[in-house]
Amino acid sequence: MQYIGYIFGIFGLMAYLEMSSLKKRISNLEEQLSRINGTSYAENKRSLRKIASDLIGKNVEIKLKEDDQDIDITMYGNTKYGSNTILDVDEEWILVKIVSKNKDIEKLIRLNSISTISVK
Repeated sequence: MQYIGYIFGIFGLMAYLEMSSLKKRISNLEEQLSRINGTSYAENKRSLRKIASDLIGKNVEIKLKEDDQDIDITMYGNTKYGSNTILDVDEEWILVKIVSKNKDIEKLIRLNSISTISVK
């Protein structure tokens, strides 16, 4: 029985090492893609994160990219009856509180899926 635990431990360690190298490979691919497209993906992401961190606690209007539309943000938060409030900003995510007449929701939104953030 003890050997089964060792085997699972080894497999877990191997999976962890594979996942840690995956993040490095993804960031390298993003840099290559930005060079090919002629845009600076890393700079856009960094500036968006800085803008969002400056607007923590304020009501904002969030516009998402076409492929990443979220009904809660577009239908409830960006209307005159609702609001989006940025609660926290991370390297990859933004935590937003969506307040409307019917409900209050907290959502995590990827920085990659946001096209613009503006003060309401």
